Amino acid sequence: QVQLVESGGGLVQAGGSLRLSCAASGFAFSSYAMGWFRQAPGKEREFVAGINWADDIKTYADSVKGRFAISRDNAKNMMYLQMNVLKPEDTAVYSCAARLWDSSIISSSYKYWGQGTQVTVSS
Repeated sequence: QVQLVESGGGLVQAGGSLRLSCAASGFAFSSYAMGWFRQAPGKEREFVAGINWADDIKTYADSVKGRFAISRDNAKNMMYLQMNVLKPEDTAVYSCAARLWDSSIISSSYKYWGQGTQVTVSS
């Protein structure tokens, strides 16, 4: 059974940091690209960051470049999102997703999804 389980969300003040984790199981994790997406209330889901299967290509939305860092540990079937200098506009439900080989900014191209974890940044 495929599972993606996010953790690490919470409430943080503006300027603070959080580290999100995504635990994967039930599929060949090392062959899959992973992505982080977020959805704020009343807004569409948007791409945040992606990492390819080989862990040598990382992509970021312009809004998070220089503040967020995506990483993965294929030995542990884990993916992470280090979020620094958080802003109130980063408030959203963050979800991890998986698709074969290379990451994409297009959410519908991902095969597997987690349930999401809430991140709230207070001003």
